[in-house]
Amino acid sequence: MGKLFVVGIGPGHAEGMTAACRAALEQAEMIVGYAAYIALVAPLYPEKPSLTTPMTREAERCRLALELALRGKTVAVVCSGDAGVYGMAGLILELAAQYPPLEIQIVPGVTAALAGAAALGAPLSHDFAVISLSDLLTPWEVIENRLECAARGDFCIALYNPASAKRSGSLARACDILLRHKAPDTLCGLVRNIGREGREQRILTLAALREAGADMFTTVFVGNAGTKAVRGRLVTPRGYSLD
Repeated sequence: MGKLFVVGIGPGHAEGMTAACRAALEQAEMIVGYAAYIALVAPLYPEKPSLTTPMTREAERCRLALELALRGKTVAVVCSGDAGVYGMAGLILELAAQYPPLEIQIVPGVTAALAGAAALGAPLSHDFAVISLSDLLTPWEVIENRLECAARGDFCIALYNPASAKRSGSLARACDILLRHKAPDTLCGLVRNIGREGREQRILTLAALREAGADMFTTVFVGNAGTKAVRGRLVTPRGYSLD
């Protein structure tokens, strides 16, 4: 019987991959994943065969990986960012219950909230929430409630999947909810193509964020009442004395 790694590859560049990620990919005989993520690791391991499935066919992809491992292969399922943060780790473990016992190792990676926060400065230095605006698998009513609760608690917030071709108004709707409890001048940030060529970033207010453009390659950061700009970088203080 083989082994299955579920690997978070980080934001996309080799330098952002953890040593554990690289070790798992070195051991793997087969790499499985969404085509865009395979394209990020293929140049590092050109000799390794890979299998891909399109977006929305995640369960099929995970079953293929499980079946290959049960046939004796060492398989790595790759996910962008962290394998357990909107990645395949949970789905793999759920599906694995339908198969004979198999060694499965979850390999964490640097999720976009952390990589994007580092690009902007330190906007997540205090309590924060991570919320996806994609309603593909989660009803919008649930997303709205989570946004409402996070805003009411004055959490810093990292927003994943802020917009797509079919959801061009999601970010504006989210901002309208946040503005019920957060001031319009709350500092926010946008980072696009985190850890990849062509990275773009900017700092703006929550009021301006409502009108800002974003896409699936963008991660959005919303500060709390104490978030400030320090020499062009976002900082959310934890409360240390500066005397």
